[in-house]
Amino acid sequence: MDKLYIVIPAYNESENIRQLVDDWYPVIERHNGEGESRMVVIDDGSRDDTFKILCEMAKDRPLLKPLTKENGGHGATVLYGYKYALTQGADYIFQTDSDGQTLPEEFEPFWKRRKKYDMVIGWRRVRGDGAGRVFVTRTLRKVINLCFRVKIPDANTPYRLMNARTLEKYIDIIPDDYFLTNVVVSVIFKKKGCRTRYIPITFRPRQGGVNSINMVKIIKIGAQALRDFRVINRRL
Repeated sequence: MDKLYIVIPAYNESENIRQLVDDWYPVIERHNGEGESRMVVIDDGSRDDTFKILCEMAKDRPLLKPLTKENGGHGATVLYGYKYALTQGADYIFQTDSDGQTLPEEFEPFWKRRKKYDMVIGWRRVRGDGAGRVFVTRTLRKVINLCFRVKIPDANTPYRLMNARTLEKYIDIIPDDYFLTNVVVSVIFKKKGCRTRYIPITFRPRQGGVNSINMVKIIKIGAQALRDFRVINRRL
């Protein structure tokens, strides 16, 4: 049986975390890998009760694994989760976010294609989180094409199923504190000629709480990303 690890970063998500677990836990139960699969939710140094709630919910959900770490940002937390899943012997790693924007009922088409592709990734053709985020996605697509000479429809989608052995081969290319981990993963898989399939997904507005990333932060992240892209491109 294939061992699935669902990796979800969470920061100050006390409003959403119960619903998140209730929504996604049935997915890991269906694909339990003879009891070895796990839904791993990583608390990124939240200042609210996110981790406390996760620990309470884990008492009667044996496939839920709460982790906590010092605050390091989304990308560092995702990478932390990927490395944890690899050390636990995951066969497949799926990543999504804790804000309720993605739908667990759209997971099965990804799982059915896992043997054919190194990564099956969602494509947010329509985004429900505002024009600003649409602009960022389009800009990122152009920057990636300019820096890496590859075309990727949606490099940062938080809805991706990856073959763990493929990810393991390339994960050391990514710095531990890198904010745009999923972007770089998408670029690496493309540059290395890995088998990748994009599937349209639903992407709703945030279902509760406050987004910790605003446009000022996005601009700062973008400026840093340009510098980091040059370094990563040399590693590739």
